[in-house]
Amino acid sequence: MEQETNNILLVDNDGNEIEFEYIDSVEYGGNEYVVLVQLDDDSDDTEAVILRVEKGEEDKESYVGIDDENELNAVFALFLKQQEQYEEEE
Repeated sequence: MEQETNNILLVDNDGNEIEFEYIDSVEYGGNEYVVLVQLDDDSDDTEAVILRVEKGEEDKESYVGIDDENELNAVFALFLKQQEQYEEEE
């Protein structure tokens, strides 16, 4: 069975388009977060990017970076826990 990928194209502050693969979403503190991995990243280290989902006008979603290191660490810990649960179910 072929697994479908969910790619997301984001625009950074300089107007550059960057393509990411959606990995998972996490709920924490009443907020939703997405975990993404940058595609076509030439580095050897694959880093997950965690962004908070914010709803604007007409429920349009935008993704916002997280400045609070404690919040970021808590969301990442929940993401890792979810991944372990997914692996146990398989």
